[in-house]
Amino acid sequence: MKAVTITEESEPIQLVDIDTPEVSGDECLVKISAAALNRRDQWIREGMYPGIQFGTVLGSDGCGIVEEGPSEWKGKEVIINPNVNWGDNPQAQSSDYSVLGMPTNGTLAEYIKVPSHRLHQKPSHLSMEEAAALPLAGLTAFRATIKKGGAKAGKRVLVTGAGGGVSQFAIAFGLASGAEVFVTSGSEEKIERVKEMGVKGGFNYKNEKWFKEAGQTGGFDTIVDSAGGNQLNNYLKIVKPAGKIVMYGSTTGHPEKVDVFRLFWSQAQIMGSTMGSDDEFVEMLEWVNKHQIKPTVNQVYELNDYLKAFDRFKAPDHFGKIVVRF
Repeated sequence: MKAVTITEESEPIQLVDIDTPEVSGDECLVKISAAALNRRDQWIREGMYPGIQFGTVLGSDGCGIVEEGPSEWKGKEVIINPNVNWGDNPQAQSSDYSVLGMPTNGTLAEYIKVPSHRLHQKPSHLSMEEAAALPLAGLTAFRATIKKGGAKAGKRVLVTGAGGGVSQFAIAFGLASGAEVFVTSGSEEKIERVKEMGVKGGFNYKNEKWFKEAGQTGGFDTIVDSAGGNQLNNYLKIVKPAGKIVMYGSTTGHPEKVDVFRLFWSQAQIMGSTMGSDDEFVEMLEWVNKHQIKPTVNQVYELNDYLKAFDRFKAPDHFGKIVVRF
């Protein structure tokens, strides 16, 4: 079968021929219909991800049809929970936790072998390409926005970096919860686009004083962020008393300093968040089905154009998820 793997070549990701996995017992062989890219795939490509293991099939998100396995799954359209060994603690992942796509072979292949308990029925209102865009980003956003952020009717939520894979789901879950949702972005076009989705307002973070404009709106009960860096102190200026700043990434690095006085005086909570537990994956799917949430797919590429897909992913102007179709 054909698969996209990480290699030691000058172009680290290569489309190669490898053996189709064999299944036994409770395992299922899923013929992948579509797989979506995530930031970790690009980081692996750039050699910026810890513990790179050459020869691993990349990809954490996938949707397909079960060809072999227990009878109750054969022929079903499924999406795959990318968690590996979350563990028994719902609050935090185990020490040997990982995600599909390294070190375990991932979804950027014609077939993948997974235990049947990793499978869930594809939401019927989603296409294969849309469903493929859901697992990792959807679960990350659900945990950060709903489970940790506490978004609900009567609350005000700020989602930073509108247009990314996780942020679009954070916006969608925030709106579904009944909260008032605002965003930041470096693109006025993206701000206008999310307003069409129901977002109440947006702030361009390229304006150094954006947080003053944001603060004039009344502040936020929850701020969902993946950037980190020195913006953290701006968030502390606009989070409401006893509000929450939920951070699921640090794309701009560490803050040079933290305004600790403002932090303790505001009674604010700064919370870390990762993808989410297996139970939260089930809850996330329930929300997607109940509220008919649909991901925004920016562009779909055929497998042979996988490099174009990766290059499109790293372009700053893309809005939504990048999907590879098989």
